[in-house]
Amino acid sequence: MERKSILVTWDFTEVSEYALQHAIRIAKIVDNDITLIHIVKNEKESAGATKKLDEVAFTTDIKYGVKPSTIVKEGSIFHTISEVASEIEANMVIMGTHGMRGMQKLTGSWALKVIAGSFVPFVVVQSPPSESPFNKIVVPINFKNENKEQIPWVIYLARYYRSKILFFKDSISDNHLSMRTNRNLMFAKKMLNQYNINYEILENRSKEKFADATITFAKENQADLIVVMTTKNIGFKDYMMGANEQYIIANSAKIPVMCINPREDLRKYGGFDRV
Repeated sequence: MERKSILVTWDFTEVSEYALQHAIRIAKIVDNDITLIHIVKNEKESAGATKKLDEVAFTTDIKYGVKPSTIVKEGSIFHTISEVASEIEANMVIMGTHGMRGMQKLTGSWALKVIAGSFVPFVVVQSPPSESPFNKIVVPINFKNENKEQIPWVIYLARYYRSKILFFKDSISDNHLSMRTNRNLMFAKKMLNQYNINYEILENRSKEKFADATITFAKENQADLIVVMTTKNIGFKDYMMGANEQYIIANSAKIPVMCINPREDLRKYGGFDRV
């Protein structure tokens, strides 16, 4: 069976190094290779970027004992990264971001725009990996049907890392939406029970917006990862108005965030083959 690869976005900044460090830690546990990708605007930049990226791979081998493959591709970061991730059948993409510095909404939406539409989950990081590798994973649960799609990935991570899953349930006054939230939670419980995964369910009792409450909850519980679904059929209005996940991605605690895009072809659990 061919080994999967973790794709790491590389723009020669400090946060790219952080993303690589996370990838190395994850790859050793899940037995994946690592591929670095750098996007150039035109063909003239390719030769120089290829040389520089190959040097990064060489240095990585000396420093960490892992030599990544490299890809330099002409295109746009908003499309090409996801396209390459699908082409090489990457297990996940790990990307560094600068979080909420300066124009936080623009920065958050920038990261989200890179992620949106990808068939492959993105893990967004702002700092080096902590000593505890995904011991606690926070999973916000609300009424949206696509919540179910994150559960196989939650199981995948929990089985490798022996994680404790902290489900954070949105508190909704509308009875219909509350019932839908509970159905999503029941589905999650059923799946995790099948794999004997340790989990706890806590409900949002604060008056904060659910995204803000999720970040507060993750901080208070010293979470190592937050897993979120992105907005279905996300568009320009969502970026400008501030989709919830873009604030979670750029959280001030610098907790890594795994972002999973809704997929029509995987509407049922049976469509997943990674767990």
